[in-house]
Amino acid sequence: MKTALITGTNRGIGLELVRQLLDEGWRVHATARDPRISTELTKLAEQHPDTLQRHALDLADSATITALSRELADESVDWLIHNAAIYGPNGVAFGNVDDVDAWLDVFRINSIAPLLVMQAFAEQVARSGERKIGVLSSKVGSMGDNGSGGGYIYRSSKAAVNAVIKSASIDLKPLGINVAALHPGWVLTDMGGPNAEITAAESAAGLRHIMAGLTEADRGRFIDIDGSTIPW
Repeated sequence: MKTALITGTNRGIGLELVRQLLDEGWRVHATARDPRISTELTKLAEQHPDTLQRHALDLADSATITALSRELADESVDWLIHNAAIYGPNGVAFGNVDDVDAWLDVFRINSIAPLLVMQAFAEQVARSGERKIGVLSSKVGSMGDNGSGGGYIYRSSKAAVNAVIKSASIDLKPLGINVAALHPGWVLTDMGGPNAEITAAESAAGLRHIMAGLTEADRGRFIDIDGSTIPW
């Protein structure tokens, strides 16, 4: 039985990834800051008591990442999908960026935590059959695709995590681990807003398709939900 570890599973894309992988017969380790407060995740745990394990994980606290890695030290993780992220404050247009602490908070979660998670679980992924890591980035982190400006805090955090992903894809090659940056599409979630283009279920299905098809040629790619390459 294949095993996945997914962060940020209390709602949205992360929750749908859990749901769909369970339906496919996977074992899933689902993390959130407090997984008990998610009614839907609790329902899934009741429906899949043998294949779904929920774990509290605060990505702002590196000690909890280390502790979870120790708890799962003997696991093999075929897919590590790092989904968790925050947007930060709204309305930070040029001339209105003055909350440095808020910017650093977003960087801590969106840019630094993904690397800490990859470091913590590299051994578990390396001993698995599939050895794949997908980190959810965003097209707004693409410098080549930026035609509108603004969004300084979130954009820069995603551009930074793209650099992290690219380096990790090189550094983890000796372990046979394939790492890619994944854009989930513009999704109808709390972050994506009501005008988004696809549902969380559609995004999760697309991400699963991309993860399943990852080959060595995809190492370090920045991949759109439709499978195309996004410019850095």
